[in-house]
Amino acid sequence: MKTHDSLFDEHEVLHDLKHFLPAQAPLKDFIHHNTLHAFQADKFYEATQRASELFGYKVSLSLDEFRELYKSERIKKEVLDKIIVEKKGAKALKEWQNNLISKKYASAALPRVGALRANWKKHYRIDLDSLVHPILFRVLCSYLDQGISIWNFPIKDKTFLASMRELEKNSFSSIFRSSRAKDLLLNGKCEISSLLKILVGKKELYQQYLYDQQFAHQGWSGMVSAIEDQPQTLLDRRKISLHDVVVFELLLEIDALDFHCGGDWQPLKERIIQAPTPLFAPVEKTELNEVLALWQEAFEWSYYDQVLTGIQSKKKESVDTSHKSFQAMFCIDDRECSLRRYLEEFDPACETFGTPGFFGVEFFYQPEDGKFYTKVCPAPVTPKYLIKEIGNKHRRKKDVHFSKHSHSFYGGWLISQTLGFWSAAKLFINIFRPSMSPATASSFKHMDRFSTLTIENKHANHQENDLQIGFTIDEMAIRVENLLKSIGLVDNFAPIVYVIGHGASSVNNPHYAAYDCGACAGRAGSVNSRVISFMANHPKVRAILSDRGIMIPADTQFIGGLHDTTRDEIVYFDENALSPKNQERHKKNETIFEKALDYNAKERSRRFESIDTTLSPQKIHEKIRTRSVSLFEPRPELNHATNALCIIGRRSLSKDVFLDRRAFLNSFDYQVDPEGKYLLNILNAAAPVCGGINLEYFFSRVDNQKLGAGTKLPHNVMGLFGVANGIDGDLRPGLPSQMIEVHDPVRLLMIVEHFPEVVLKTIQKNPATYEWFINEWVNLAVINPETQEISVFRNGDFVPYNPLVNHVDTVNDITSLLETHHENLPVYSLS
Repeated sequence: MKTHDSLFDEHEVLHDLKHFLPAQAPLKDFIHHNTLHAFQADKFYEATQRASELFGYKVSLSLDEFRELYKSERIKKEVLDKIIVEKKGAKALKEWQNNLISKKYASAALPRVGALRANWKKHYRIDLDSLVHPILFRVLCSYLDQGISIWNFPIKDKTFLASMRELEKNSFSSIFRSSRAKDLLLNGKCEISSLLKILVGKKELYQQYLYDQQFAHQGWSGMVSAIEDQPQTLLDRRKISLHDVVVFELLLEIDALDFHCGGDWQPLKERIIQAPTPLFAPVEKTELNEVLALWQEAFEWSYYDQVLTGIQSKKKESVDTSHKSFQAMFCIDDRECSLRRYLEEFDPACETFGTPGFFGVEFFYQPEDGKFYTKVCPAPVTPKYLIKEIGNKHRRKKDVHFSKHSHSFYGGWLISQTLGFWSAAKLFINIFRPSMSPATASSFKHMDRFSTLTIENKHANHQENDLQIGFTIDEMAIRVENLLKSIGLVDNFAPIVYVIGHGASSVNNPHYAAYDCGACAGRAGSVNSRVISFMANHPKVRAILSDRGIMIPADTQFIGGLHDTTRDEIVYFDENALSPKNQERHKKNETIFEKALDYNAKERSRRFESIDTTLSPQKIHEKIRTRSVSLFEPRPELNHATNALCIIGRRSLSKDVFLDRRAFLNSFDYQVDPEGKYLLNILNAAAPVCGGINLEYFFSRVDNQKLGAGTKLPHNVMGLFGVANGIDGDLRPGLPSQMIEVHDPVRLLMIVEHFPEVVLKTIQKNPATYEWFINEWVNLAVINPETQEISVFRNGDFVPYNPLVNHVDTVNDITSLLETHHENLPVYSLS
């Protein structure tokens, strides 16, 4: 029986270590999440201070950056004073004003992680990272490779350590340069504790040494940890664990020391005079930490205050829309915010809604001739259903020169001498006339719009790999009812209800999945939109809904579609199923959509230096399309950059407010859900999804080198699962600088339209959801739907909030603002 070692418990240390490592999955499953998830059980400012002290992360803008924002009046003086008085008291106002605005502070000390392992360089003048990492990274990349390498790893059906052991045993050459490490791998006691005894020699230091070692390459370690926990994230699966990687790296370190120092080296305990500060010793709060926290609060509330004033202000009288021209459901994605605004402007009789882009239908999808199942629902959900594509008549095109025949000796020479010249010519032409090619990643390729989907399950035994193919009638009815009630669409249906998913297009972009729908696990929402439309159109489903109080008129039809947010194009599905009258209506509606897409492209273009925003919407739209397929464009779109809000309520709450594409908009009607049943489901998804997106952008913006991916320009794709700088660099988790350079690092403000007591009871029902709010990773405000009074969530309760700003400016036409401003715009009231 194995006894517990109180000084070093290997399993406990590895378990905790995995918790602190980046949790980013391989590129194909790139899902936004809170970068500092390991600290989320603590209050935001305490947690970020700990993360900075332990691992050296930058967790806010610098003091100089905050002071520049104050000088430019983006941080308002009255807001800053109010924050100081609330946190420090009125008597201390002048003192803390001086601290924030003019006092000088010493730069932060070195992080705790790395301090112990740095003693190798200090005492032996040897840089273990430069000696070990190139070998380690190349071996890991080769073992995990998903298709870049011409030759497969020799042994891949065994665990990583077993594969390395067999490789060493049967190879003429060796990875190791000295005999001891090889003997330990093949014949010795190859356990973490025994190897640490050789390197460190003191059990009290073992834990800290492993943290030092693994956080020297947190990207690779985090990727291994993610694959160990979710092996299905690799299509060609591998049996790898953090334990095996630690063992292998310890062996490489022993080998490097033996090779460079011979036998003339000792465990670290023999050379260390004073042990470094324990990694998890309490972190003392400093005055600089308090100053930065006050600046962060003032920065956020300078913006929040405008938003709440704009929402609370009296709106203009709305047009009577008892007869709707059409209704359209979009994802809550902030990129749909402006498109909805233009649709409502050009057709005041239409009505738009926002809901998570998987539209409440969770399943795996298998395209025709596809080898694998693709999850198209939120990442935490494990579907029990499978939708298969049948009758795909459009085969994927291929570039001839991208062929496996080019990998052979003779074939490679022949292709390079013939098709190689054609490839070079195409590349040259693409510089001046970018165009769509088979290599373009397009959301429209996710599903053939003319194919058939196996949506209805008519036989209980119709299954595949323990997944039910399609949904039964009752299962369909439940999902349609939940969707319609959650967004408040239970009556006054228009003749056509559009269900528009979203995806993206780009070329040469490894982070492609980050641009698609997060609610669809980083995939396009095309299949989901067709599935829910089929369900809502099914006569038997409508009969069940009628019994439950949702009367959908017989002439109302749901139609799916997909919005490409990069190209600002929409395709519609199953148009032939529309009745003759609805086909006529659809043609009229298409012109509204096309006009809205043109103007949406113009609004987006103000962020792009290469486009003249004063051109007509049609000309700009054409430039946007060209930009989307340019091989040399590192910013095909800016994705969620500038996101800052999540508004959950009726459309009237935000319809007349210009929010500059910074808001996730989730439709919800408190009258349909007085007890908060559907609100709970919305918040359970919105907090981690919208909060996760917001915080990944936040931390990638404030520390793009450690918490982000740095610039895209030197990135190499490693094994189709990650990116690194060069061939020997660490994997880069987080977002590249081109995705976050215009982002303001402010936490998400979630605004809910309901009564405060209902919202309080609702968020307390799920501890995981409550944690986001009580620990202040997401700020929460409530608008009373009857009185319009605002309450904010503070220390477990809602307290009244009166905005400092009395009004926001009113504009009739935002065009002139868009044509003259590149930076974030303030909140405006639209007349």
